Amino acid sequence: MEFRARYRFAKMSARKVRDVLDLIRGKHVEDAMQILRQTNKRASVMVDKTLRSAIANADESLEADMENLIVKEAVADEGHTRRRFRPRARGRATVERRRSSHITIVVDDQT
Repeated sequence: MEFRARYRFAKMSARKVRDVLDLIRGKHVEDAMQILRQTNKRASVMVDKTLRSAIANADESLEADMENLIVKEAVADEGHTRRRFRPRARGRATVERRRSSHITIVVDDQT
């Protein structure tokens, strides 16, 4: 049985989040949480929050075997991009893109 958690509109680009998700994909949830605590990236806080939510979703179900949970799927999709304008020299302006992402983590018990 698989359990899912989503963190939508995370204020970080999907490219930065994917670097952290690659570290935990396929790992046991206890190992994944240890890795996230040791990782020195801002995205690891968001991924840890989403992983804890997926574990809590599995805990609410009486069918899940909590001892054998693994991170089955970890995906970061692009969210919306807010565009802001930054003034430049000679009366011009450049676009500053503030990207967001949707983080999805699926945990599954190994049965």
